[in-house]
Amino acid sequence: MAFLARNPIRQLAIFVSLLLPAALGSCQMAPPFQYRGEAIRGANLVAPPTKPSDSSLQHLRAVGGTWVAVVPYGFCRKDDPHFYWHGNPPPGQRRSGNHQWWGETPQGVAETVAMARAQGLKIMLKPHVWMMGGSHLDLAFSTEADWTSFEADYRGYVLANARLADSLRLDLFCITTELDQFALARPAFWQRLITDVRQVYKGKLTYAANWDRYEKLTFWNQLDYIGVDAYFPLADQKTPSVAALTRGWKKPVAALNALSAQYQKPVLFTEFGYRTCDHCAEKPWESESACVPNAEAQANAYTALLQTLGAQPWYAGGFCWKWFMHDQTNREGPYHERDAFSPQNKSAQTVLQRTWLLPR
Repeated sequence: MAFLARNPIRQLAIFVSLLLPAALGSCQMAPPFQYRGEAIRGANLVAPPTKPSDSSLQHLRAVGGTWVAVVPYGFCRKDDPHFYWHGNPPPGQRRSGNHQWWGETPQGVAETVAMARAQGLKIMLKPHVWMMGGSHLDLAFSTEADWTSFEADYRGYVLANARLADSLRLDLFCITTELDQFALARPAFWQRLITDVRQVYKGKLTYAANWDRYEKLTFWNQLDYIGVDAYFPLADQKTPSVAALTRGWKKPVAALNALSAQYQKPVLFTEFGYRTCDHCAEKPWESESACVPNAEAQANAYTALLQTLGAQPWYAGGFCWKWFMHDQTNREGPYHERDAFSPQNKSAQTVLQRTWLLPR
C-alpha cells in the first residue's frame, strides 16, 4: 500500500484496468437481431369496389408472392372527432350500408381471405384511415373531449378488425397505419389498445409507422415486428442508377439496424413502393404530383431495395404498394388515376419475380 501511495502512475494504471472494461461494456451496442423466420414476400391489395374473379390472385402467386395485406379503410373528417367504418357508418348512411367498397366490408375481407388461401398465400389484415379534407399523418385534436370521443370510435374500429382477424385465423394483424402523430401524442391510449388487441387476437402483431417517425414510437416492445412504411428518399435523379439508390439506403439501413438491435425485433416493411415516374425515389411518398412515365426508374428502385434489404439479418421482408385484384387493362374502372405505384405488368414486376422466386 505504501508503494502505491508513492507511485501515482501505478495507481492510475490499476484504476483504469478495473474501470475500463465496465465502461466499454456500457458503450457497446446491442447485438444485431437475427431474423430466422420465412421471408415475407407480399403485396398490399387494393380493396375492390365489387367482387373480382375467384382466381384474381393467381398472378401474384405465379410471380412468387407468398403473402397479401388485406386493407379495409375507415374514415374521418379533418377536425371531426368521430370515426366511421362498416360497424359505425356516418349518420346519413346507417341504413343504406353502401359507404364502403366490397373489399372493405367484413364479407369482402372474408372472401378475399378465402381467395388468398386458395392460392396458398398468407394474410395480414392492415386497417387504414382515410381522412377527408386533410392527411391522416397529422391527425390531432385540440381538446381532451375531442380526443376522448375519437379514441372511443377508433378503439372500436381496431378491435372489430382484431376480432375479424382472429375469427379468420389470420397470420398477422397490423393494428393501424401511419397514425404516428396520434401515437406520439397519446402513448397511453396505444399501450392500452395493444394490450386489448392481444386479448381478442392470438396471432402476431405489428404497426405500420411512417418512414420519418418510426424511431420515435415507444411501443415496439409490445409488438412482434417493427413495421415501417419504407418511403425513404434515396436519390434525386430522374432515372437513378441501382448504385446511386444503394448508396441512398446506407443511412436508413443503419437506423433500422440500430432500432432492431435495441428492441431485438425483426423489421417488416409494411409498405414499400415507387411510382412508374421520373424522380420516383426522390419523394417516394408522393402520389398526386405530376408523373412523367419511367418504368426503368421504378425497376431500379425495386432492385436496390430488394438487394440491399435482403442482405440485412434483421429484415423479415415486406409488402409492395400496391396490387390490384381487378384487371388493370380496363382503364374505365376506378383505378385509372392511381395505378402508377403498382408494379403489375411492368419492369418492376420482373424484378420482384426474379427475387421472390429465389430461395431465401
